[in-house]
Amino acid sequence: MKFFILLSNLVFFLSPINNIVGQSSVVENIPLKGNCFLTFNTVIRVNQIEVSRNKNEGEDERNLHTPDKVIKFRNAITKAFPDAKITWAFSWLALNDTSDNYQQIRRIVVDYHYQYGDEITFIPGAYFPNAYNSTEQVNKDLHEGLVKVSEMVGNYYRPLSILAGFLSSKNQEYLANEEDIHVCQGNIWSQYAIDNQDGEGSISYPYYPSKEHFCKPAQDKNDFIDCVNLDGWTMDFLAARRAGFSEGFNSRMGVGPIETIGKYGAKIGIEEMMHTTAIHFDKGFKMNGFAWVTNCWELSLPYDAKYLTQWLSEIKERWPNVKFITQGEFGMIWRKCFKENSFNYQFEEEGSGIGGSDENKKIRWFMNKDFRLALLSNTRNNGEKVIDFTRYDLLTKEPESGSTRNWSLLGGVNQKRLRGQDEPILIDSLSLEDKAMIRKHYPLLLRQ
Repeated sequence: MKFFILLSNLVFFLSPINNIVGQSSVVENIPLKGNCFLTFNTVIRVNQIEVSRNKNEGEDERNLHTPDKVIKFRNAITKAFPDAKITWAFSWLALNDTSDNYQQIRRIVVDYHYQYGDEITFIPGAYFPNAYNSTEQVNKDLHEGLVKVSEMVGNYYRPLSILAGFLSSKNQEYLANEEDIHVCQGNIWSQYAIDNQDGEGSISYPYYPSKEHFCKPAQDKNDFIDCVNLDGWTMDFLAARRAGFSEGFNSRMGVGPIETIGKYGAKIGIEEMMHTTAIHFDKGFKMNGFAWVTNCWELSLPYDAKYLTQWLSEIKERWPNVKFITQGEFGMIWRKCFKENSFNYQFEEEGSGIGGSDENKKIRWFMNKDFRLALLSNTRNNGEKVIDFTRYDLLTKEPESGSTRNWSLLGGVNQKRLRGQDEPILIDSLSLEDKAMIRKHYPLLLRQ
């Protein structure tokens, strides 16, 4: 192993500055269209929520992060996907902790970068930085965190992306313009009333964010931020239409292990994870010409790594040609294909019958830079109604950083049903202006 690392370092040193081991060629050689992509992130932190460099909320997770756990975790991925490349995100405290455990962990993960081409990056606040800090402080943390990552990896290394949970448009603009980083896991699609920040209202697939709000796709060149905004983990659309734990269901259910394996056990949990994966790799691929599933499995989670191997092995068997690459690579491949928000995403799901994924329901999503639209019906497509219509052409703005946990962008009708106006309606009941906008993109959805 040591010989391999020294050789990799030598090759890297002789390469152009800012080249990244294994990542540049992937971005150049793999097209977006015609492929299914899988990205996988993990977080290494010291405290559950590192509000600032000197203040924490939640549990101390120091004992949950060990070199042995890191090795078992990475081996579980390699066992299923030998050529997989994942993204490791270190918090500020994890980058600076001087204990033997964290020093070993950092060395091991750097080895994985040179061995597998894994991406190593920074996560400000260990999630939710804008809920607690000013825009200026988050920019400072991003800059100095990236410097720490570069020093740790060596050889002029710079990641292609940042992991953040949620990240404001101002901070994503800073990443693009000042740090020359153009991919950010900057939204958690449909999150509301769970964890420490709300961010309902965005697109679930990649988009360039607006300068007004990170949940809003940029509308034109003047509004454009050159930073591909990525979802945090792939959701079951039917479960995600709920707020928090309404009706006794977890709205975060999808490919994540907490809401699946943790709630229902391995057998049913992995069944749901595969159901959510198939939404994209089967019908979603046919509808959009490419597909993407992403997961974040925090290193501190108390689940046996063998379940991670099982889920990934089933993916490999069912979709053998899936491209398992880093978050940054995927974002840059999308950026190479889309120079602006010219996407038109469509998704369709029938429920799995597990948890909030109602077995008798069908949901259809339509997402473009102008709006997002969700239609819910029974599985025979009877009684289809609008449960979400969020226009992105309307003026909006983000809260002041550090002032609130609620950063949601709610449209005229929102899937979470938080307001009286959110009751499902027939599509023909929308305003003439709304229907004209829908007809422009999807004329067959309207009868007149």
